[in-house]
Amino acid sequence: MDSSPGGTWPELPGFMRSPNIATDADLYEIENLAADPDRAVERAMQHIASWEGKVVMDVGAGTGYHIDRFHAAAAQVIAVEPDPALRLRMMQRIADRKLERTSVIGASAVDIPLRDHSVDIVHSRFAYFFGPGCEPGIAELERVVKPGGTAFIIDNDLRSGTFASWIHAAHPNYPHDPDGIESFWTDHGFTIIRLGSCWRFDNRDDLERVVHLEFPADKAARFVADHPSNEIEYNLLLIHRTFG
Repeated sequence: MDSSPGGTWPELPGFMRSPNIATDADLYEIENLAADPDRAVERAMQHIASWEGKVVMDVGAGTGYHIDRFHAAAAQVIAVEPDPALRLRMMQRIADRKLERTSVIGASAVDIPLRDHSVDIVHSRFAYFFGPGCEPGIAELERVVKPGGTAFIIDNDLRSGTFASWIHAAHPNYPHDPDGIESFWTDHGFTIIRLGSCWRFDNRDDLERVVHLEFPADKAARFVADHPSNEIEYNLLLIHRTFG
């Protein structure tokens, strides 16, 4: 079991506690503010499938950072998050912003308590869907997404960009296999779009703190020292599938 400030909770099926947002949700908020500042992901998503007037499900919604943008146009937003500490913060965010067309569900990607074919658009960013091993979550997408609905999965592009090079340098013994991961998605009927993007920080202190959140201390210190800019190339994969 994992533990929260209030104690312990039963582990939900498929629940993988995130080491960054669960460690420091306030700092992860700063990371979200810096990430993809030109909204390349959302522009690409809208080109493929608009969520205007649709039911949107955000899987692994965390503290609800992306809900506001969907809520502005969607008929309903359903936020799915297994971590109870993050859910509490998300519910406070929803209340503060009066996002009245939003529901929060304490569940994991492999067991979503919604009826079949009830969702138009799925968004999952850096949550659960990391390639081989996530087949149960894909099966749930096939169940809950309406015919003609689209699922969007956002992950790191491990082939290019400064952030990708830092991942390889920080974890040289970790089996980074872009070919295998991308083949997994295409074999399951998904299309992959590569998006150039970045982290863009307002100040150096925020950059340094976020890099230390994401990488081991010794590696993070070296990355920061060797990178004088407050902008870091951070390329992404937009992985999507429209269900028949």
